Amino acid sequence: MKTSCSHSPPQLCLSDFPDASFDVHFSPTDARRFHEIIYKVKVGKEASVFNERTDDSSATQYFQFYSYLSQQQNMMQDYIRTGTYQQAILSNMSDFKDCIVLDVGAGSGILSFFAVQAGAKMVYAVEASSMAHHCQTLVKSNNLQNRIKVIAGKIEEVDLPCTVDVIISEPMGYMLYNERMLETYIHARKWLKPNGKMFPSRGDLHVAPFCDEGLYYEQLNKANFWYQNCFHGVDLSHLRDEALSEYLRQPIVDTFDMNICLAKSVRHTLDFSTAAETDLHHLEIPLEFHILKSSMMHGLAFWFDVAFLGSTQTVWLSTAPTEPLTHWYQVRQVVWLSAGI
Repeated sequence: MKTSCSHSPPQLCLSDFPDASFDVHFSPTDARRFHEIIYKVKVGKEASVFNERTDDSSATQYFQFYSYLSQQQNMMQDYIRTGTYQQAILSNMSDFKDCIVLDVGAGSGILSFFAVQAGAKMVYAVEASSMAHHCQTLVKSNNLQNRIKVIAGKIEEVDLPCTVDVIISEPMGYMLYNERMLETYIHARKWLKPNGKMFPSRGDLHVAPFCDEGLYYEQLNKANFWYQNCFHGVDLSHLRDEALSEYLRQPIVDTFDMNICLAKSVRHTLDFSTAAETDLHHLEIPLEFHILKSSMMHGLAFWFDVAFLGSTQTVWLSTAPTEPLTHWYQVRQVVWLSAGI
């Protein structure tokens, strides 16, 4: 059977069998669910599409990047990140005491150690990069071999001896979704017992319009190099528009004062406990802003929060510009607005 779906509502799914074919009209939501069911039938219930949608060289570079101790140090030294994770776990010890825990993308294993501090009976620390070797070294040197088992490999490919009570991970990238680790985190739910906990439990992406004339002209001026009509005797000006488009497509990772935002942010929420991997393959966030002050809009600003919904306490980790700075910073995207828009 072959199945294909259009992308315009109402969506049309065409299914071809050996002796017949038919078409079915779905709403966009139902079409996405239907496509997901067909995929699971084709490749297996617990299969992940991560490998299908990821270039091998990109995956290799990703895992190499996180195999460096210096990069692990950069994350661990982010006091807000590390301290908030420890607070979220230790303030909800009832969710961890005598429980089986899965640490997805364990890295150095720091979250696994926090889980043990909270009373976890066993932690399976899954790490796909060569950092798994260093994680094992720390487990052994801290005499926790009977409490933390390091498993080298991708969560999409490894086998665990049992289901788990809690999944912990640090899957957030810039703008929450960058690096696509969230797909892996959600895929790991196949090992989670019914009503099990996920730390973090949900993520909120915030989007707000901003005014920053200096940043805007900084990006435009970068492209002015290509405006020269006599660069060592060569006219470059015909590439200026393409260069400008390229610079404006590049997100800017930095921090800024909240006062540059022209409206309250729009919040887009993802529930890690219920979302499907396929929900992350195409994101649409309707943006409607109620402008609070008159000014020129130069782009969109992004930041995110994640919530740890424990049985005892809810703990938030925020990367908002009003909060202490983290290694995620914030992200801005300059937009080119034509006259009259």
